[in-house]
Amino acid sequence: MSGEARLADYEGIAPAGSLRLVRHLAQGLSGRTFLHVNSTRQGGGVAEILHRLLPLLEEVDVRTRWEVIAGPPEFYAVTKRIHNTLQGADLPFTPGMQDSYLDASREALRHLDLEADLVMIHDPQPAALVDGRKEGTRWIWRCHIDLSRPQRGTWSFLEPFVRRYDGAVFHIAAFARRLPIPCYLIHPSIDPLSEKNRDMDPREVERRVSALGVPLDRPVLLQVSRFDPFKDPLGVIRAFRLVRKVRDCILVLAGGSAADDPEGAEVLARVREEAAGDPDVHVLLLPSDAHADINALQRAATIVIQKSTREGFGLTVAEAMWKGRPVVAGAVGGIVKQVLDGITGHLVHSVEGCAYAVRRLLGDPEGRRTMGRLAKEHARHNLLITRHLADYLQMLRLHVG
Repeated sequence: MSGEARLADYEGIAPAGSLRLVRHLAQGLSGRTFLHVNSTRQGGGVAEILHRLLPLLEEVDVRTRWEVIAGPPEFYAVTKRIHNTLQGADLPFTPGMQDSYLDASREALRHLDLEADLVMIHDPQPAALVDGRKEGTRWIWRCHIDLSRPQRGTWSFLEPFVRRYDGAVFHIAAFARRLPIPCYLIHPSIDPLSEKNRDMDPREVERRVSALGVPLDRPVLLQVSRFDPFKDPLGVIRAFRLVRKVRDCILVLAGGSAADDPEGAEVLARVREEAAGDPDVHVLLLPSDAHADINALQRAATIVIQKSTREGFGLTVAEAMWKGRPVVAGAVGGIVKQVLDGITGHLVHSVEGCAYAVRRLLGDPEGRRTMGRLAKEHARHNLLITRHLADYLQMLRLHVG
């Protein structure tokens, strides 16, 4: 199933009892209104989750809406700078950038309907919308990025807005900041019934992967991610070339772009330049709706790589684990809450470490199968959308129930 799913469709897929918990938590919330605000409807994990989660909230009679903040191109350039510097990049965040951000936020307040019992603002882009908060509503700021070592100037600019919320949500404890408001930990999730994660017949896998020009005559190493410096696609290519010295294989770097990420084209150009002339490196720029193709690639992969140097969570890791694939990933951010090192995959710290872990797995087919089985069970119990739904219902009960 890949269309709009209903709770009953998860019976036998989600852990036993999880749907009973959802229905219990929904009691007393009928008719409550829940608004989500982010910066794009297409591209990126936040949008992907909201597309699947909101209909399930509606099913339990929580009236749920989704608004998107928009602005001129300079707004997205500034918010990308905020994103990068909050994740530790040493880049300037100037007063002019701050003014552009605030101007776009003030303009957005003229067009957005922000009235709801509970408003959840996702990430830094719309954080200043708290200026438009209506009397009697409750607001939560949900941070999806790695805030463990933010650049001080950027966080000093953003923090006064965050302090005005009724709570803040982070993926893991290492990201939480010292704030005078309650802080919560909620992992993101994947939907096992979405087009990206549904079961797929091996013939469809082969057909889709072949149509993308990827041969299946050798082991396939795959990284799926936006073309972003923090995903380290150049490091993945270097690791692959170390592996290929001893193991014949191919590399696929598949990704797309998000509407709120103006840097993607520049990073993609550098990746293509690095891969130029190498027939064993396949760089695929996929549209935002290529969910079935990503599903097929992940199922065709021998090993999935996610060599991030900073990572809010990295849902591509959960997607690969759900498909029973061992993952070699950077030991950063929310990845460490998904990959149990040596059990469901391997955590690495360098190009050389990545190459070493991949070589070991390529030489151990039985170990790969065992790791894949354990990965899927770990995803089933910790990373599915039914657990995420329960977390949001609990948030509603705490603040407006």
